[in-house]
Amino acid sequence: MDRNSQRQAAFLRHFGRSVLIVEDSRMFSTALRFRLETELGVRVTHCGDMDSLRVVVEDSGEPFALAIVDLNLPGSPDCEALDYLVSRGIRPLVFTASFGQPMRESALAKGALDYVMKDSPSALQQVIVGVDRILASERTKVLLVSPEPGSMVLEEALLARQRFQLQKADGAERTLDLLDEARDIDIVLLDLDHPGCDGVLLLGEIRRHYSAMSVRIVGLSNRGQDMTGARFLKAGGDEFILKPFCDDDFTARILHLAALHKQFQALNLLASRDYLTDVYNRRYFFEAGQRIVSQAMRRGAKGSIAIVDIDHFKRLNDTYGHEVGDAVLKAVSKRLKARLGGNYLLARLGGEEFGVIFDGLGVADAMARCEMLREELAATPIEADGEPLTITVSMGVAAIEGDEVFDNYLNAADQFLYMAKHAGRNRVFSELSLQPALAG
Repeated sequence: MDRNSQRQAAFLRHFGRSVLIVEDSRMFSTALRFRLETELGVRVTHCGDMDSLRVVVEDSGEPFALAIVDLNLPGSPDCEALDYLVSRGIRPLVFTASFGQPMRESALAKGALDYVMKDSPSALQQVIVGVDRILASERTKVLLVSPEPGSMVLEEALLARQRFQLQKADGAERTLDLLDEARDIDIVLLDLDHPGCDGVLLLGEIRRHYSAMSVRIVGLSNRGQDMTGARFLKAGGDEFILKPFCDDDFTARILHLAALHKQFQALNLLASRDYLTDVYNRRYFFEAGQRIVSQAMRRGAKGSIAIVDIDHFKRLNDTYGHEVGDAVLKAVSKRLKARLGGNYLLARLGGEEFGVIFDGLGVADAMARCEMLREELAATPIEADGEPLTITVSMGVAAIEGDEVFDNYLNAADQFLYMAKHAGRNRVFSELSLQPALAG
């Protein structure tokens, strides 16, 4: 990933978040503000002394995600600003010229998330990278996997300090269940040293269902001389950390991996959206759809797939023009997204067609949901070019069952869509629609 792509991804992740700079040097505060706003997309508030810090925090009501703080300020000669920020629940990153290991350890013990010295031209870059990683951490979900309760106490404490969202699993089966249930876990931390859990075997099982773009996997082990790390990385692991480790080294590695993962997620989100309707696009539908189906098969869960097609869309375009056609596509997708987007995978497949995967719903329930959508769309005209247009849709619904290629499910739904069109449009068809005719 090039530098521009990294900045774009960071900007997308952090846009609109608020960061407080507590710094009396105009040079440092100006440079930090510019880079934070342009590279990370955050809102920045600056305070140059202790009095203005109190006023901003107590009167603005701004929910600051992070504060960059110097230890020596006017009105704060002995780290009072750091203590104040911690007391107000604002996470501090120390950026100071005050040198000394005891002072650094004292600041970290008080709750500082990082400690950067103003001692080199790279200091500003360290702060920018640190802010990016810290902001990414609180949105990162980490699953700690160990067959023995209490065996990852240190790792849990270090991650909790950085505000990672944590979950725990006590073995391979529970790990896979949690990944399926949560679906938004970013990093899995595997303890490879317990005989009750083959970490490399579990890694392979996770990779069968989740790519590296979906979840990052980190292995921990005290076996550094028997190829454990090499085997783990060759099997699809993203990082291997040898125990015993330095706390700072462990934290830096996980923060780096989390920030990298969030960068890819942000860019993938941008690439997975349809430019016109802002729902997912066809490429993402096939990528995520295959994963959803695979997980459903493993759980033995029900599932259905639907294709939604706007009736007479070509005639609408020819009559009113493409601008009105685009407005109709946007309006229909907005309504579909409002009813489905939060719970089911919705995407524009191309033209006037949309795809939906109803994870957890059998054909009968999916058909009922589609009937409600069809009736609602037909009953509510769309305003286009100052004129109300009545829009109807046809839908084909197919069951997701058996170990089939993903295209087969989509082709089955497409066949039922064809039947709905052939039967007069503005209706929903599935295998259930054929049963009365077959019974007769």
